[in-house]
Amino acid sequence: MTVKPDWLRVKAPGRERIGNVKDILRDLALNTVCEEASCPNIGECFNAGTATFLIMGPACTRACPYCDIDFEKKPKPLDSTEPTRLAEAVRRMKLNHVVITSVNRDDLADGGASQFIACINAVRSVSSNTTIEVLIPDLCGNWNALELILQAAPEVLNHNTETVPRLYRRVRPQGNYDRTLELLQRTRQLSPSTYTKSGIMVGLGETDVEIRQVMQDLRTVDCDILTIGQYLQPSQKHLQVNEFINPEQFAAWKAFGKEIGFLQVVSSPLTRSSYHAEQVRELMERYPRSQF
Repeated sequence: MTVKPDWLRVKAPGRERIGNVKDILRDLALNTVCEEASCPNIGECFNAGTATFLIMGPACTRACPYCDIDFEKKPKPLDSTEPTRLAEAVRRMKLNHVVITSVNRDDLADGGASQFIACINAVRSVSSNTTIEVLIPDLCGNWNALELILQAAPEVLNHNTETVPRLYRRVRPQGNYDRTLELLQRTRQLSPSTYTKSGIMVGLGETDVEIRQVMQDLRTVDCDILTIGQYLQPSQKHLQVNEFINPEQFAAWKAFGKEIGFLQVVSSPLTRSSYHAEQVRELMERYPRSQF
């Protein structure tokens, strides 16, 4: 068994602020990916008063062997009150930036696009100054659904690449590497003012050369923001960690990412897709884009 190194040990957070966030989430019956996916940064983020909301869940129609979110072939129907409850949480938490993600809902014709749109609109109605990031699934390649999400004008559209092409069959069997790149490319074409973002897990057997090629591929489709983090095995039934990557390698990937033109690269062992996502507001000020 691979022993977890010191740089992956997370200090236990204070309870007061975490309790406040959890109270809001429980009161409004909301799910977060922080909890459902066993994120190692839950203490830091909850302590800072932030959370990544998980809509249309908590069960997913895909059973990716790296992910700790529950699998359910036929999940529950969409809840029409969810967008209003999410917006109320944003208001109560006084969020400057909110991340909205979802489980995969391959049972829905639009992949859940309508629920993303409803959530975006609900947040705008109660907190017009809050910037919105959506972390979306691949929508099974439904590009009309993608266009509808973009018409709701989230500031950031995130879709994770997750791993290198060679490992897709083992790590992300229902995903498709080329489809992921196409989604990001179409986002840039459909909405040039939207900041695009993607994320990669490492430690599953990929090589440095493969990671750098994925980074190059993402820049080819003009992806703006990249996150790179260490894969951690949620339980014995999930994929095992092949290797714990040292912080120096993460720093090298960050430097390479800046060299090839990413506007921002967040790369460290504990980085996750939404880690320090609120920094995008600073990014938007530094690299402004005209809105339609």
